[in-house]
Amino acid sequence: MIAESLRKIREELPESCTLVAVSKTHPASVVLEAYQAGQRHFGENKVQEMCDKFELLPKDIHWHLIGHLQTNKVKYIAPFVHLIHAVDSDKLLEEIDKRAAQNERKIAVLLQMKIAEEETKFGATASEIEEMASAIEGGKYPDIVWKGLMGMASFTDDESQVSREFKSLKNLFEQLKIRYPEIDTLSMGMSGDYPLAIAEGSNMVRVGSAIFGARG
Repeated sequence: MIAESLRKIREELPESCTLVAVSKTHPASVVLEAYQAGQRHFGENKVQEMCDKFELLPKDIHWHLIGHLQTNKVKYIAPFVHLIHAVDSDKLLEEIDKRAAQNERKIAVLLQMKIAEEETKFGATASEIEEMASAIEGGKYPDIVWKGLMGMASFTDDESQVSREFKSLKNLFEQLKIRYPEIDTLSMGMSGDYPLAIAEGSNMVRVGSAIFGARG
């Protein structure tokens, strides 16, 4: 079932779009099934769960931390995380940079913009993202590799609102890319809205329930 779900979703995605299979709350055995079907990018939103699965599963998996990350948890994933999606403060950037240096590696990050109207969503404003981008590119965080932007749309059936929110993130991405041409990742879209995100220019989608079914 998982292999078939992966195949269907991949057929819908442009070749340039990376599929991150959101495996949170699902056991390592289920992740392994997706891995055996060719999936290599997996997303978790809890540090402990990611660390537990990292220990159990093949080491060529690319682990994406997609949830809100507390600074005191960075040290646990710093040795192996592939990409941290939800970076929304200087404080978090400082900690990631410190832990990257301690592990003698560079850590890739996305800056998260708050595009949803819901108060519960995390993320920085456009001006805060511009300030963080300027600090990274100015050399303040030498062991961070800034890859692009991430955002989460409102949980609503109003597709025009969701598309509008995705468009606002794409517009900021395009503006920043003029100044920082090396950024290449726009992570937006989940199981319920990734076709809309693709239509607005996403090149990385985070899909869980459409692959694995309801959460474990």
